[in-house]
Amino acid sequence: MFSLKIKSKLDQFIAHLLVALMGLMVLNVTWQVVSRYVFKNPSSFTDELARYMLVWLGMLGAAYVAGKNEHIAIDILLTKMKEKARTKMMILINCCILVFAIGVMVIGGSNLVYITFILSQKSATLQIPLAFVYGIIPFSGLLVLYYQAYSIKQLSHSLKIQA
Repeated sequence: MFSLKIKSKLDQFIAHLLVALMGLMVLNVTWQVVSRYVFKNPSSFTDELARYMLVWLGMLGAAYVAGKNEHIAIDILLTKMKEKARTKMMILINCCILVFAIGVMVIGGSNLVYITFILSQKSATLQIPLAFVYGIIPFSGLLVLYYQAYSIKQLSHSLKIQA
């Protein structure tokens, strides 16, 4: 379940999805500018679409960066620790991230999706269900869970080797 091959495929899929989202967002914003300043008839949907694409890009990007272990961190304390203590601290940090992802992203995000689905809320201009837009939150949370569990497994294996 936590093989390097699966993680690599998942990383590759998310990276391609992020590139596609960014490309579509650039095209969307370009169309918004062209329609407003060249045609003097601003497109009505581009602002809302750009906003939702930015949410998706941010949430998926955060999961991707967490999986690559390249998220912003203050590592002054970690650099001063010995290898075994650093590994234990990294396991603790990953466990904290895991708990956050479960509570806030998966459970909280799922509740948000459920409520917006039950209330049949739709976006103002695009008229798409907001549950679809917010669905990226629990999905990204599940990705973070997988990545953190994978990292904890790798660190635990490393800790056994150090002992």
